Amino acid sequence: MTTIGDQPHVLVVPYPAQGHVMPLMRLSYCLVERGVRITFVNTEDIHSRLVGALPEDGKQLDHIHLASISDGLTPKERKDSAKLHNAVLSTLPTELEKLIKNTESTDKGKIECIISDVEWAVDVAKRLGMRIASFFPSSAGVNALADHIPKLIELGIIDKNGNVARRMGIRQAVFFPASAGAKALLHHIPKLIEMGIIDENGTPKKDEMVVWSPTMPTMKASHFTWNCMGDFISPEIIFQTIHRNNQHSKSADWVFCNTFDELEHAAIALVPKLLPIGPLPANNQLGNLWPEDSTCLSWLDQQAAGSVIYIAFGSTAILDQRQFNELALGLELLGRPFLWVFRSESDLYGRHATTFPDGFQERVSHIGKIVSWAPQHKVLAHPSIACFVSHCGWNSTIEGVSNGVPFISWPYFADQFFDATYITEIWRVGLGLKPDEDGIISRDEIKRKLDQLIGDKEIKGNALKLKEMAMKSVGKGGSSTKNLELFLKEVRSRT
Repeated sequence: MTTIGDQPHVLVVPYPAQGHVMPLMRLSYCLVERGVRITFVNTEDIHSRLVGALPEDGKQLDHIHLASISDGLTPKERKDSAKLHNAVLSTLPTELEKLIKNTESTDKGKIECIISDVEWAVDVAKRLGMRIASFFPSSAGVNALADHIPKLIELGIIDKNGNVARRMGIRQAVFFPASAGAKALLHHIPKLIEMGIIDENGTPKKDEMVVWSPTMPTMKASHFTWNCMGDFISPEIIFQTIHRNNQHSKSADWVFCNTFDELEHAAIALVPKLLPIGPLPANNQLGNLWPEDSTCLSWLDQQAAGSVIYIAFGSTAILDQRQFNELALGLELLGRPFLWVFRSESDLYGRHATTFPDGFQERVSHIGKIVSWAPQHKVLAHPSIACFVSHCGWNSTIEGVSNGVPFISWPYFADQFFDATYITEIWRVGLGLKPDEDGIISRDEIKRKLDQLIGDKEIKGNALKLKEMAMKSVGKGGSSTKNLELFLKEVRSRT
């Protein structure tokens, strides 16, 4: 019989955002199933949202202890992305170190390893002598970029502007919650600087096309992740954070990415130590910051197989009112059944959502279902789903791939443009949308591309092939299964 003392104890620390919390929670469940105890650490605000979104039967979590630390911010300050970012860097490391010491002084026992996607957790781990695994929240391709930043600077493409654990013997793993391609991109930032493509702040010096591999997206320097943040946060701040994350992850004991070798082999090969462990399986209990509306599942049960358009733009993307209207009217013009995830309240950063055109909801009530948040893993696995209109965040991308669902790619910011290129040009499992001269994607363009996608048997066939590869990677003897087992073997070797 296995006792608590026999189980390795792992501390998991995500960046305080939906797209970071979700994949790390899924990884936590994978580890729990393999006999690991988890302490999952969020900021107090994210912790309360996480617990508040739990279903009533999911309040008690076996072997996952939810803990919280203070970010020192007021609710108003927390809606300022720059202030939140600064708090993550300045306040949370000290709070995490306190929590670790308190945890190890109780009956919860010694922590064997930290898994995190924030760079300061590496510093904490080093100070306390702990092992750490770095988790990267994007593709392996984006990760590979970071390693080439010095080379980009050398080439003149960009200019110079483009921790709690070692003393206590705890190892550290860094988790990257995006694709291996994204991780590869970031991993080569020093090379990009050296080549003169970007400067030390990530600013493009040459807007050249960068080609990593025939099986990875090509991109202009102006489209690098940190240059696609819109007005969300300063590109320089994001670049420096990415660069620090990349440098810190190099000193981690392990580097994880929610991808699989067969999907991003070239990108994975560009990043030393990268362990693809995906696609991480969904669970029904924990990870969302908003309550799910499960009524959409019974609605899907009533629809014909392969008939429903699923529209969801994640937790951050918000369309402006004009573009939002075109999407709504494009769906009405299409006349096919659709399920649309629409957050009517302001988001975590206080930005207000848009409103539907007058009379739209009444006119489409016979074909459309609109919910505030959906159990996406169940939706994408439902036989009635025809395709996925997505912002191409990595979590959504890997979920769509895992379920064999074709995409309409509608990237919003950051690494989503990189992922969209994977979808439309490399894997060929979806179509992109072309904006007009005003930068607006028209209702006619939306209807045209959806009609085209639903009738494209080649794209659907490609999607089903990727689904089969994904299933094999996490099956018995699969590439991702072997990587996770290797990690656990090394963790247990110190218990």
